[in-house]
Amino acid sequence: VVVRRAGDVIPEVVRVLPEKRPPAASAFVMAATCPVCGSQVVRQQDEAVARCSGGLYCPAQRRQALLHFASRRAMDIEGLGERLVEQLVEHDVVRTPADLYRLGLLALVQLERMAEKSAGNLLLAIERSRQTTLARFIYALGIRNVGEATARDLARHFGSLDRLLAADEAQLL
Repeated sequence: VVVRRAGDVIPEVVRVLPEKRPPAASAFVMAATCPVCGSQVVRQQDEAVARCSGGLYCPAQRRQALLHFASRRAMDIEGLGERLVEQLVEHDVVRTPADLYRLGLLALVQLERMAEKSAGNLLLAIERSRQTTLARFIYALGIRNVGEATARDLARHFGSLDRLLAADEAQLL
């Protein structure tokens, strides 16, 4: 392919050069099902990205949702990293971000490399995360097309979670 710089940074494919392909090359075929959970892979007509339709049923999506929720710019849950999230999902201890707030010491100490002190520190970090701003909470939910700026705008406009939840589609647009 021939690629050029479009705008400031974003590369743009200008054209394909089939004559440069290796003789044994074959056309790329997008997978029809998710390699992790087997759910159908779908692509919205106006989007370039294909996604697993499994939602939080898909362990890979569940892991990423939990990591995003706990990230520094979201709920900032210190100690909830990739290895721990992997174990929580693999052992079916946590299915949704809300499940983090129901975790107990007993469930955590049964995980690999999780001593009582580490488990206690994690539970304290989870408890501290309850004291956050509405904007950070909205961002932490991982709603598609709602980044930090949109989350701040929604929080500023609605002022409370109850008012945001009560909003109809027209108010959200």
